[in-house]
Amino acid sequence: MCEKVFRPLAHPLVLLLARLRVPPPLVVVAAGAAGIAGAAELARGSFLAAALLVQLKTLLDNVDGQLARLTGRTSAFGRYLDSEVDLLVNAALFAALGWNTGQPAVAVLGFLALTSVLSLNFNAERLSREAGAEPGAEDRGTAALRRIYGLVYAPQDRLAEALVARRPALAGSVAVSLLANLGMSTQLAAFGLLMALGHPIAFAWLAVAEVAVIALALLPRRVPQEEVA
Repeated sequence: MCEKVFRPLAHPLVLLLARLRVPPPLVVVAAGAAGIAGAAELARGSFLAAALLVQLKTLLDNVDGQLARLTGRTSAFGRYLDSEVDLLVNAALFAALGWNTGQPAVAVLGFLALTSVLSLNFNAERLSREAGAEPGAEDRGTAALRRIYGLVYAPQDRLAEALVARRPALAGSVAVSLLANLGMSTQLAAFGLLMALGHPIAFAWLAVAEVAVIALALLPRRVPQEEVA
């Protein structure tokens, strides 16, 4: 979804914003605002409006990274801000889902499941590229965002690193390609589709199912006895 749909759609907007010299963090904030507005519409029961706003958020998510790279303005500040805004939007969406459907426990379960899937998705790709934080001077704003990132994401990052260490195949190109299809763009496209169809709670169960599938994939394979012999 990211490569075939949202990035091509984002490209003309990237070129326009580059000409206007719009800073990438401002696009991150705009994406967050669209996502929060989508959560508000979901809470009100306006599923179609919520679905459209969530897709706008995804489109802007694809703009900020392209804009930063095109203009040479990649930074640790932007990376941390993007991660934390994504988490805030996801929390708002699932809170709205629980409020609207009257099933807060299912919404919390879905949020935890989605967060786990996205963390594994991000870290498997990061570790395969051996990518770290973006370079750049650490001012007060960056330092504050880094501390927040450490509190929220560091445990997930360590768990994902441990899983990849135990299953090195996760860092292979095929495994990363498969996990990449469970990234944010695809997840929010699925959420938007289910909202538009009037069944938003199904997305929580979909996220739980993804965790189950990944857990099965991570189980060690039993070696047939004839191979051992």
